[in-house]
Amino acid sequence: MNKPVLILLLLCALTFTIKSEAAPIETFKFDSEETEKVFHKLSEELRCLVCQNQNIAESNADLAKDLRLEIYTMLSEGKSEKEIVDFMVQRYGDYVLYRPPFKPLTWLLWTAPVIIFIFGVFFVARLMKAQASAEQPASLSAEEIERIKNLHTEQDKK
Repeated sequence: MNKPVLILLLLCALTFTIKSEAAPIETFKFDSEETEKVFHKLSEELRCLVCQNQNIAESNADLAKDLRLEIYTMLSEGKSEKEIVDFMVQRYGDYVLYRPPFKPLTWLLWTAPVIIFIFGVFFVARLMKAQASAEQPASLSAEEIERIKNLHTEQDKK
């Protein structure tokens, strides 16, 4: 490989590594340890809306950073955990929750695994019953047995 191309690739890799390691780390000062625990609990229970199945504590997306700051601000203002969750649900919908409530819009989400399991058990039971009741092949006649023996002896001769 050409040396300038190799040097360019190494510089790009180094730049990418430096950028990914230099991500800002947020530090918040809390009034009490209890408030900090609530912050971490909420950060782990609320879903990042732009990430693939990550909570906002794990995500480094800009929206997740904004949501963490919003939670911190609301906790600093003295809002309760329920008020913060209600605000997030009102603003972003039930999708922001990892455990959405059981209500008409989410009943299928909660019941689908049970329904699929019941259909699966029914299908397997029906399939097993059909196989058990299937006609067993009739026993071979004396003529067929003799023919099989002849085929076997012909094979041995070859």
